[in-house]
Amino acid sequence: MANQPGQLFVGRHREMETLHAALEDALAGRGRVVMLVGEPGIGKTRTAQELAGRARDQGAQILWGWCYDQQGAPAYWPWLQAIRSYVQKRDPDMLRTEMGPGAADIAEIVPDVSQKLEGLTPPPQLEPEQARFRLFDSITTFLTTAAQNQRLVLVLDDLHWADKPSLLLLEFLVRQMSDSRILVIGCYRDTELTRHHPLLETLAQLSREPVFKRESLRGLSQEDSDRLIGASIETSTDASLDASLPQELLDTVYDHTEGNPFFTSEVIRLLSDAGDLDPERAGTAHAITIPDGVREVIGQRLNRLSEHCHQALTMASVIGREFDFNLLQRLDQTISEEQWLEGIDEGVAARLIEEVPEEIDRYRFSHALIQQSLSEELTTSRRVRLHGRVGQALEELYGGDSDMSGHAAELAYHFAEAESVLGPEKLAHYSLLAGERALATYAWEDAQAHFEQGLVARGISLSGTEAAADEEAAALLFGLARTQAATFERHRLGEVFGTLNRAFEYYAEAGNVALAVATAEFPVAPAGVLIPGVAQLMARALTLVPADSHEAGRLLSRYGGILGAAEGDYEGAQKALSRALAIARREGDVPLEVQTLTNACDVSGRHLHWQESVDNGVQAIELLTGDENPYYEVLSRYFTALGLLHMGDPGSCRPHALALRDRAERRVTGVLASLSFGPIIYLSCLQGDWKAAREHSDRSLEVAPLDPLLLLPRVLLEHETGESAQGEVYLERLLEA
Repeated sequence: MANQPGQLFVGRHREMETLHAALEDALAGRGRVVMLVGEPGIGKTRTAQELAGRARDQGAQILWGWCYDQQGAPAYWPWLQAIRSYVQKRDPDMLRTEMGPGAADIAEIVPDVSQKLEGLTPPPQLEPEQARFRLFDSITTFLTTAAQNQRLVLVLDDLHWADKPSLLLLEFLVRQMSDSRILVIGCYRDTELTRHHPLLETLAQLSREPVFKRESLRGLSQEDSDRLIGASIETSTDASLDASLPQELLDTVYDHTEGNPFFTSEVIRLLSDAGDLDPERAGTAHAITIPDGVREVIGQRLNRLSEHCHQALTMASVIGREFDFNLLQRLDQTISEEQWLEGIDEGVAARLIEEVPEEIDRYRFSHALIQQSLSEELTTSRRVRLHGRVGQALEELYGGDSDMSGHAAELAYHFAEAESVLGPEKLAHYSLLAGERALATYAWEDAQAHFEQGLVARGISLSGTEAAADEEAAALLFGLARTQAATFERHRLGEVFGTLNRAFEYYAEAGNVALAVATAEFPVAPAGVLIPGVAQLMARALTLVPADSHEAGRLLSRYGGILGAAEGDYEGAQKALSRALAIARREGDVPLEVQTLTNACDVSGRHLHWQESVDNGVQAIELLTGDENPYYEVLSRYFTALGLLHMGDPGSCRPHALALRDRAERRVTGVLASLSFGPIIYLSCLQGDWKAAREHSDRSLEVAPLDPLLLLPRVLLEHETGESAQGEVYLERLLEA
């Protein structure tokens, strides 16, 4: 983002030294992250702009992403803006090289990638945690690769309004960028952070990284404030103003603004508009009234606008911090296009709004406080109705599109604000679309909020037991269950199944077999986790499909795993898995065959049929051709390695244990991390290689410090090597976990 005409920058010498040092490190291949923090109007964005200008002069490319204080923005909005601006300017061949195999993943959240790079193969279906990991890894790899060709400065503004998935992606990038040519600048208001604000957790995580630094911005000094005022007057279009104001007036302005640059600039503009900076009046500073707060000074400036301009900006404030002229026009058909344009031009001239660079007919309020002040002027009744009109205008603009999901979050936000007038129908509809869109981009937290909002709008209990009343309610419940499975801790998985079951009951009773099967086969938890009612639901789902159908094969594969691993029914499991395997091979469905063999490997091992377990596991491993499904590769190798250890064959176990360890080093997460490290730790212990066992254990606990599957072997390791006191420490952690 280029500096806007007339923008001024004074002071901030210490802060700019810090930023410039971070820039130099990043340009030299030592990635850095600097957070600029302070109250509204203190100059965070302006300071970032100044640094960005210097970085551009040194050949860096600047990417900007903004967060907005409303629910209408889609998940990953600041990242979408930043990556989209890069994609639009990049040559397709170069872009394809930089994104590599991750292009399809990135296209999930940045549709411009699919438009630029044709023929992308959709990413594979993965377990929730691994799916989001793959997306984050693809974006991080792309940015670090792109920075090798042209060094990058990424500015993420107003992070106090960022959605949770965007913050998690930031954490992921920062952990991987120490050797990159990337400088990340984040801006946020510390005044907005409550005790449970998601940004606090992100900052706590980032503060542990050596690349991270926080810079607090405070008010300008009196000297710098005076310089800012003088520079503001010098760049004014009013040639009659004298840049040399009396010190008494400068002192009065400073006392009121405490050096806040935005407040200071707004006060000077207000005084200038009122003629109070005329040499005759300025000489008697005691006769000049200065507003007590920044909102008051903004209000007085807004009062000086023409009726057309004030009306246009007020309506625009309801749309959001950024707005489209074509949408704005639709809010009042009685106003001519010329009148709209005159109002917008006046707002630009007054520096209340600015054109969005490189986008036609798109504008942005120059500061969030201006948008907020305009919106707060509206009565509740007026604001509610305007939100309704915005929602309806959005429908008119995008109703012809084949897919409304890209705008669903925005529509859901406006119809939520207008619910008291327009009713809940459209709110529920667009909440469902927004939730599905967020699910498709692995933004579980955003998706959960959308589905819950839709259910509440419909008057449906989030924790009830009654079946869904109709197809929309069932879809909302099924969506909610999928987000809960990705975000809830293991002890709450029973709640997830309860939500899922309510959707299944509707689909089964309505005869919608396809969706009944989809809900039944959704993996609420690994097969070995006992959740009352799951096996019964699977058995009922099997009655809905032909016994030898492909759908039956998918259900039988999961059903067999649950029977053998969670329910303890080995015979029932064997029958189900044998049928599933026959169907998978008949249909040529290799992923289903791998899944079934892996489940069989797990079941056989749990029932101490070690050779059978190993045989199934080896068959699954031989069918795996690439990196398309790390979940089943890890599980099949894990159970195979355990079987070989129990059979007393460490030599045959070792290749599987090493393959798992190597995969873990490629940054698998969650349960896959513990399963990947476990066999090599146990193997090293059994062979008496305590040094290697400790090294592998240390590495595993860096990845998952509270994983019971990793803490247990560490307890044994410490006691086996005579370190009983340390063993007790890890035992306490294990018991706590």
